[in-house]
Amino acid sequence: MLNALVQALKNKELRKRIYFTLFAFVIFKLMTYIPVPLTDPRVLQRLESTSLLGFADALSGGALKRFSIIALGVSPYITASIVVQLLQMDIIPIFSEWSKEGETGRHKLNQVTRYAALGLAFIQALAMAIGFDKLYGGALLDIPNNQSPTAIHFVYIAIVMTAGTGATLWLADQITAKGIGNGTSMIIMAGIVSSFPYMINDLLKKYVVGLNPATNQYNQKFKDWIMFSDVKQLLIFLLVIIILILIIVAIIYMQNATRKIPIQYANRANAATLRGKKDSNLPIKLNPSGVIPVIFASSLLSLPITIASFLADDNPVKRYLYLFFDYNQSIGFTLYILLIFLFSFFYAFIQVSPEKIAENLRKQGSYIPGVRPGKETENYVSGILLRTTVIGSTYLVIVAILPILFTMLTNIPRSVQIGGTSLLIVVGVAQELFNQIETKTKSQKYSGFIK
Repeated sequence: MLNALVQALKNKELRKRIYFTLFAFVIFKLMTYIPVPLTDPRVLQRLESTSLLGFADALSGGALKRFSIIALGVSPYITASIVVQLLQMDIIPIFSEWSKEGETGRHKLNQVTRYAALGLAFIQALAMAIGFDKLYGGALLDIPNNQSPTAIHFVYIAIVMTAGTGATLWLADQITAKGIGNGTSMIIMAGIVSSFPYMINDLLKKYVVGLNPATNQYNQKFKDWIMFSDVKQLLIFLLVIIILILIIVAIIYMQNATRKIPIQYANRANAATLRGKKDSNLPIKLNPSGVIPVIFASSLLSLPITIASFLADDNPVKRYLYLFFDYNQSIGFTLYILLIFLFSFFYAFIQVSPEKIAENLRKQGSYIPGVRPGKETENYVSGILLRTTVIGSTYLVIVAILPILFTMLTNIPRSVQIGGTSLLIVVGVAQELFNQIETKTKSQKYSGFIK
């Protein structure tokens, strides 16, 4: 990865793309500090001190707890993507037809997804505005002359936040076109990475930086930290760091793990023509869907939890939302695991289509040893994909729930309990990014050789 980054910085075009991406990150971070109009700064300070918003706030880069104009981030787009992709499975015939039309069809589906995302953003923003106002007894809306907020005020706030979501999606498109990597994934990664310093700060304050009994304040000097810290707390801190490192190593290993299916060619003439491919193989990743299942599962669960955080404590709906969708509860925890498994299998068979693989092998005059071409090859690939996906989805679940279990057992700060999911997304996106950089670097190197 470091070698690919060094080579990219030496290349003028890639260097411009990297700088543009970093500039887009700065714009995204600045937007997280722009508050929604008609909001009371005193209430926003109270929101920043709460940790109930969890993973949804991490995805937005802290914009949600600041009630920024981009508080929704790309979450509506993720939800809309799930809905549109599910509707492609012959539920809406026109969507199914578009999915088979190549680039033109993908463009149409992308447009529908964006319109659906903006619609969802407006609904979520309206619910959030009303929920904030009810939760804080009308203190959120700073209306001139102490007037009571009307429907127009709430709709105005919802429109501003929807525009913020649209601006975030536009920024993601600019990263895809002029920067490097997938824009949406890069925005998500930027939001999560920006929250890491706060997590580290919370860990240090809880386990390392002890309270000085003389001043009743946190020690500012490094030499005084351990003096007032409990040895057991320090060991827990070290254990957390070790677990995070092990998670990163496991993610890198599993993201690169593949199951290779041997491929042979039907006749010698074809094999001679494709010299070098005579003993080729078909690699199938253990986790072909990447971090998408965890992102989708977390986003679906964070949506009702976000709504619940805006409801009054005595509201029975709030209690049921936390019971069914909070993964710190038994039901929510089980639902979280099931969603990761479901999305893993769903996207694995979308990314690696056994039917298309069998068809392509038949057209190339190649086959899998001991397996007949056609339907038998399709069933064989489906069986291997099913087994590898079981391993890949199990690995995703373990990485996602390990910090949750660790939080329950060690009383780790709530801001750190999303560390497993966050690391999974950041490492996965970073690896895909560096693979893309390496590919572009090599392609330009070969292009220069030809010239």
